[in-house]
Amino acid sequence: MWWVMGEADGHYCSKKTDDICGALCSQETGRFSSFSRICCALRGVDMKTYIFLLVIVPTCVLAGYIHGQKISYFLRPLWESPPKPFHDIPHYHHSNASMSTLCKLHGWGVRDYPRRVYDAVLFSNELDILSIRWRELFPYITQFVLLESNSTFTGLPKPLVFASHRDEFNFIEPRLTYGALGGRFIKGMNPFYEEAYQRVALDQLLRIAGITDDDLLLMSDVDEIPSRHTINLLRWCDEVPKILHLRLKNYLYSFEFLVDNKSWRASVHRYETGKTRYAHYRQSDEILADAGWHCSFCFRRISEFVFKMKAYSHSDRVRFSRFLNPKRVQRVICKGGDLFDMLPEEYTFKDIIGKMGPIPHSFSAVHLPSYLLENADKYRFLLPGNCIREKE
Repeated sequence: MWWVMGEADGHYCSKKTDDICGALCSQETGRFSSFSRICCALRGVDMKTYIFLLVIVPTCVLAGYIHGQKISYFLRPLWESPPKPFHDIPHYHHSNASMSTLCKLHGWGVRDYPRRVYDAVLFSNELDILSIRWRELFPYITQFVLLESNSTFTGLPKPLVFASHRDEFNFIEPRLTYGALGGRFIKGMNPFYEEAYQRVALDQLLRIAGITDDDLLLMSDVDEIPSRHTINLLRWCDEVPKILHLRLKNYLYSFEFLVDNKSWRASVHRYETGKTRYAHYRQSDEILADAGWHCSFCFRRISEFVFKMKAYSHSDRVRFSRFLNPKRVQRVICKGGDLFDMLPEEYTFKDIIGKMGPIPHSFSAVHLPSYLLENADKYRFLLPGNCIREKE
């Protein structure tokens, strides 16, 4: 086959192919009819069109497959409006200020005696963060309530991790209500349905724990840790909102990578029988500022990162198996990048562009949970300058 320039229209075409196609196009029937229709359709198509069809279009399809999620998140401001802003309640605290003074600063009265407080969590495998959480809250919690399942939200079997390490938490044993839930292992089920199923079971476990009206119930994931003084404030002050969200500092991988202060899902409820349901979504417009820490994916071992990536409700973000490669996971952690290679989940182009790229390193370890600092050697992987993780 050879290429010549058409004299009339300046198009590139194959002379030999034109001859063949011309003959075929003149036939109305025959075994070459399908090929002849293709030839007839392509006669007169110039080289630029061939390049567009054979190179540009497949390249765009491939790019959409690889980066489609990024494109979708970048265009999020066009298809999703930002949620209604919270009403932020300023948070006042000083260790030398009296509780009466602190309650008054918040516009609340002070009680004659503190409310009882219940801390309820769904547990997967976050042993280190659970230790830090319970040590931080220990002085002010009436009952610790923990539920774990032998199934992940995505239906994968898992061991009962807490049950096998329960002796490490003897310090809260007299105040612990523990429950184990058998997984349903329904293939293909939406992981959020399984998560909701486990939260309903946690409601039942709370009733077994003895919660009653006007007790405080803390609803948050294990890695969403309210500060000790926040819980003490809420249990002593009167007239606090019936449902109050907690604004937490948002960290990723360790307390070296401060993302923002926008974590809001943790909440405190004045319990009402028949009305209060354990949930992890927005339930109020009121939020208390600077109320603690959210340390997401804060694990000691690379294997724990990989497990959570496959097990939690957003496991669909693992679009390629290479995301789970241990060397890649370690590299992303030290860089402060995104394990799922995603763009920031924001609602304005300004916020998306402002957060693109790795999270800046922080060298501050001020105002962190006291137990973490008191046991720095044990939890050094959570402190600035210690990004290397254990392999197993």
